[in-house]
Amino acid sequence: MDDSKQKIALFIDADNAPANKFEDVLSEVAKYGVVTIRKAYGNWKAPTLKPWEDLLHEYAIQPVQQYDLTKGKNASDIALVIDAMDVMYTKNIDVMCFVSSDCDFTPMVTRALAEGKVVLGFGERKTPAPFVNACSKFLFLDQEQEQKQNGTSQSKSKNINSNTKLISLLRQAIEATEEDNGWAALGPVGSHISNKTSFDTRNYGFKNLSSLFKASDLFELKRGPGNSYLVRDARKSKSA
Repeated sequence: MDDSKQKIALFIDADNAPANKFEDVLSEVAKYGVVTIRKAYGNWKAPTLKPWEDLLHEYAIQPVQQYDLTKGKNASDIALVIDAMDVMYTKNIDVMCFVSSDCDFTPMVTRALAEGKVVLGFGERKTPAPFVNACSKFLFLDQEQEQKQNGTSQSKSKNINSNTKLISLLRQAIEATEEDNGWAALGPVGSHISNKTSFDTRNYGFKNLSSLFKASDLFELKRGPGNSYLVRDARKSKSA
């Protein structure tokens, strides 16, 4: 194994994550390094986990059995957190990855961040916001389906402009990195956003940050030095 690559621990809440999106998870995680620990938690006697069971051998995932001891309580969550804490302190791990849609692992995530770990999260739109926002990066696994439902780029633009929280985040990042003329380099804008929250343009239906800005008439985008992108709040050009 190449020691220069970051080592990743992958924890799957099989009760609350779609098995058919696991290849997408692996593809994204591969950008960060090599997965050395792969564990999936759930009641493997339940027929609902059959899709995950079919993936165990193919992807060398270690199943961890957890019986439903109490109705309405998920013992898998507790077992996952205990194992994650153990791995964080006893193994040489750089990146911790959690795959879950329904459960709030926020305390685990914040503790891992405090220990200097990169934390990746994967889940569906129903994932609790505190968990999503706490991660270094969080990717919604059902975002492709949502894009198809949204339809045209015009509807995407409308969705962006009506998302006041997103627009505020983008404007703040530009303001923090802009020159005197109001233009900001796209790279520093993206870095500023990533330092504040688990932001990923794919969650809004766009491949990258430049295409997201292009889709909104609230911002101006142009080529700068070295063919890099510059972005400006459209309100600045009107005031000028």
